[in-house]
Amino acid sequence: MFYYILIFLLLIIIEMLYFKVADKFSIIDKPNERSSHSKITIRGGGIIFTAGIILYAIFFNLPYPWFILGLVLITIVSFIDDTGDLSSKIRIVIHFISILLMLYQLEILQNYPWIYILATLIIATGIINAYNFMDGINGITGGYSSIIVLSFWFINYYVFPFTDGHLLIVILLSLLVFNFFNFRKKAHCFAGDVGSISISFILIFLVGQLIIETQDLGFIIVFGVYGVDSILTIVHRLMLKENIFKPHRKHVYQLLCNELNVPHILTSFLYMSIQVLIIAGWLLFWEYAYPYRYYYFVLSVFVLIILYILFKKKYYHLHSKKN
Repeated sequence: MFYYILIFLLLIIIEMLYFKVADKFSIIDKPNERSSHSKITIRGGGIIFTAGIILYAIFFNLPYPWFILGLVLITIVSFIDDTGDLSSKIRIVIHFISILLMLYQLEILQNYPWIYILATLIIATGIINAYNFMDGINGITGGYSSIIVLSFWFINYYVFPFTDGHLLIVILLSLLVFNFFNFRKKAHCFAGDVGSISISFILIFLVGQLIIETQDLGFIIVFGVYGVDSILTIVHRLMLKENIFKPHRKHVYQLLCNELNVPHILTSFLYMSIQVLIIAGWLLFWEYAYPYRYYYFVLSVFVLIILYILFKKKYYHLHSKKN
């Protein structure tokens, strides 16, 4: 408990010091055509997630060294991307190296065929990019990530132990600090690429541990809401013959906030609540109706897809009128 309190206090200090540095060097987020905010705000507050993992390594004797090395690498390149222009080729190479280091920590590189390694690399890259694309309103990255980590904590302690409990607590502490400054009507800071990419990297490592320990790919459902919104929005943009690599405001959360004027915090709570219900249902099936769990998985994804399509059919015209 003493370690947790000390780490929490250090995280607050680190975040406050970062704000001073960001303010001095103008590490800020200026609204653009993709933005769902209208005021200049400090960018990169999500660096606290990697700071938390480094503190975890210091206080708990450097567990998971290859994962932490990969996290540090991807955090550095993401921070550079936040503060200036960075070659996309360099960024992609570092992302792949970081993910491969994670896979080495998970012993996937050592024990699985190359086709599994390639599939995992592609899926991990997709999740990282989805997380980055979805980071656009106050509270959504910190809140959604908190739901996932709390679910992991519950699973680890009450269902199936799969990771170090200290790691989960420290991640929750870093999310608590970040959410204090971001999960509000007027955010003091945004996560930035460094935040959304680093927390997604951390979550991928945790879900990787869980899948390996349980031998159940279905736990990828913890990313269900983000996954459906991200993939279907890409499909939608392809149907519109748009460049999917350019900024846009076509995600459901963007339409809610920009066209329907739903408050950021309420929209974030909506995403969090839906994901809570999906994870709770999955765990109930996993515990009490194990043979039927994949029926639930498919049904959950199907319902999300239908909700997405119905929402877009009803409200997308509001976006079209503005463009």
